[in-house]
Amino acid sequence: MSHINNPMEIYKLLNGSNCKECNEQTCLAFAVAVFKEKKPIHACPHLDKKVLEQYGGVVEKPNTVDEYKAEAIEMLKRKISLIDLSKAAQRLGARFSDNRLTIKIFGKKFSIDTRGNLSSEVHINAYMVVPALNYILNGSGKSPQGNWITFRELKGGPSRYAHFQQRCEKPLKRLADTYTDLFKDMLEIFDGKKIVSNIDSDISIILHPLPLFPIMICYWKPEEGLESALHIYFDASSDDNLDIESNYTLNEGIALMFEKIALHHGAQNQ
Repeated sequence: MSHINNPMEIYKLLNGSNCKECNEQTCLAFAVAVFKEKKPIHACPHLDKKVLEQYGGVVEKPNTVDEYKAEAIEMLKRKISLIDLSKAAQRLGARFSDNRLTIKIFGKKFSIDTRGNLSSEVHINAYMVVPALNYILNGSGKSPQGNWITFRELKGGPSRYAHFQQRCEKPLKRLADTYTDLFKDMLEIFDGKKIVSNIDSDISIILHPLPLFPIMICYWKPEEGLESALHIYFDASSDDNLDIESNYTLNEGIALMFEKIALHHGAQNQ
């Protein structure tokens, strides 16, 4: 039995007639449906019996992002089960009781026990869990200093900066341009605080995705001849409490969460 690794491998087995007898518009659409396991390959009436016998089995798909993150979470939970959580709590200035360390993510309680079991006041997606567990494992406990720097100024930041702009800052800027309640909702949903910063922006908000890891989101409204802009800033102590990969993942998660909230917001107002 052969395995299929991508839709094009299925498409090459088909006759390309786009006959629609499988109830898909094209042979390519059918190949994608088979790859996604929405249709069995034998739904195509033109395939040779030998092909069906060879490819009628399991479609072997590469790990999705969610599966990858689930594996990463399990690995981090195992690491945490091997450390002294009470000492980790002391290092981070976190609470430890009943064999459980508790920190706050956006002001909401997030706990892990000595066996690696997680619990939270609210649903927290994988983009938040991976950085939170890395923070518990490796955070130095250094307090924020109030000196704000860009992602590019962090250790390992320059090589990831273009991706950071594309996946974290630009999506939030697009939302800020069109989603009028974005910053109000950031304050309410994520326990944010509006501040007057020394950065000359129209709106500055501080969020605490992790207790010793604040971020500042600054937005400049469009003016005549000037586009709007949005930048995310980090405390100078950030490198001591979170590695660059976790930082990137966390900010990507924030952008994705707000995209979902904005979609829901838009649906409610239609």
